[in-house]
Amino acid sequence: MPIRLICLDADDTLWHNETYFKRTQAALAGLLAEFALPEAVQARLEAVEHRNLGAYGYGAKGFVLSMVETALELGGDALPAPAVARILALGREMLAHPVEMLDGVADALEQLVALGRLVLVTKGDLHHQEAKLAASGLGERFDGVEIVSDKQAETYRRIFARYGVAADEAVMAGNSMRSDVLPALEAGAWAAYVPFELAWSHELADAPEDHPRYRELASLWELAEWVREL
Repeated sequence: MPIRLICLDADDTLWHNETYFKRTQAALAGLLAEFALPEAVQARLEAVEHRNLGAYGYGAKGFVLSMVETALELGGDALPAPAVARILALGREMLAHPVEMLDGVADALEQLVALGRLVLVTKGDLHHQEAKLAASGLGERFDGVEIVSDKQAETYRRIFARYGVAADEAVMAGNSMRSDVLPALEAGAWAAYVPFELAWSHELADAPEDHPRYRELASLWELAEWVREL
């Protein structure tokens, strides 16, 4: 059965994202150098982020709140008041950064639009993700945009039903094994893993190497060729 719906992740699949998070994490470590070593700051921040996902969800705004909590936990009463203001400023810089496309994305989308309907499926803050898509200039390539609170198998089932396709007529491609690959396979779709050089620890998971509907690709450019084979 041919593929009729091609779902694509956004952050670190179409444009840079984790790069800005890593830079901000490094700035936070420098800000808190008198209280903890960089690796300790990183470990505490990751723990706080994971703890807060249920309350804040995914995205830069929740990340900023988790940075503030991390600073307060590590610095306590000794944390200088200007440090919080600096963290908030770092957050505003993250939200305002330019959208930097990954190499080859525009050409890859040009191939994919000829093969099926394209739908963007991304997690994160609604306003921020909409702003990034608008700034990217890619919006007209997509037949739909789904900004979701999380990516679970049921999330994909709802999306497939909304666009009127069976699960085995859909493919999901992205850089997260946990969010883009495993739940899409569980929902009955095909899934392509397109790794990015940086990854958030929360998105890591073992690859389903022997799964018949899974493929790891070197770049998004290879997705069209795989879709043609299905």
